[in-house]
Amino acid sequence: MNALRFLPFLFYAALLGAGLPTPSARAQSSSPVMNHGDMQGQAGSAPAEARDPHAYAGGTTLSSGPYALGSERSLFMGDEHSHWVFLADRLEAVRDVDGGPSQGAYEFLVRGGHDHDRLVLKAEGEAAAGELESSSTQALWSHAVAPFWDRQVGLRHDTLQGGKARNWLALGLDGLAPYWFEVGVTAYLGEGGRTALGLSVEYELLLTQRLVLQPSLDAEAHGQHDSANGIGQGLSSATTGLRLRYEFSRQLAPYLGLEREAHFGETADLRRTADKPVRDTRAVAGLRFWF
Repeated sequence: MNALRFLPFLFYAALLGAGLPTPSARAQSSSPVMNHGDMQGQAGSAPAEARDPHAYAGGTTLSSGPYALGSERSLFMGDEHSHWVFLADRLEAVRDVDGGPSQGAYEFLVRGGHDHDRLVLKAEGEAAAGELESSSTQALWSHAVAPFWDRQVGLRHDTLQGGKARNWLALGLDGLAPYWFEVGVTAYLGEGGRTALGLSVEYELLLTQRLVLQPSLDAEAHGQHDSANGIGQGLSSATTGLRLRYEFSRQLAPYLGLEREAHFGETADLRRTADKPVRDTRAVAGLRFWF
């Protein structure tokens, strides 16, 4: 058995003795011999039969001809473009469930600029009998501080029929919270040291691709009494809403809904004194559109 291990060596020696080529020698003889001295690298000159790169360009180059790029940039990143949008979030008719005259309400937004810095204009109010009962207008500079979140700084002007107009300095945070809640928190500083805090939360639940249910919450608190406008210190009001809209397109959607407004604390006491309701439920019908 030990002798079998030497058989390959004996076979190899027999081939050499007979003058026959070994397997490795046959492989080398069958391969063509490559002359490395004739090879040219990429830095060398092109062969004589190589195609002229300019033969089919008609004299056009990167810097000349009708397709020259020129010195100005022709390509821009997405966050370098300016975008503008107008949104009528609420344009609706309002009627108390317990009866009473119909009213109108609006809430508009204009936003324009780049992804990181924008100008934001907000306007909302209520009207009855052809007269504007209350309005709030804001001009804000919005700057992105995190993905989906903007810091906003600007001015707010409020008017109230039978009351006094107020001006505020606004500082807030607006964005998209986890689970797709649209959240806005804004602090206000007014004349004479007046302060206020506003909160708004919205959520869009897609029942179908066109039918959208939108619950919302708006609340406001004040740091001082404002008897001229019937506002007390602390949490003054909160409004919850539920609107169901049908989107004929993303830009046009009529809706129906209910809205519940409640006043609290000293503000509720001032309204009772003025013989005004503290709780109010309203039915709404309106149109939401943007372009």
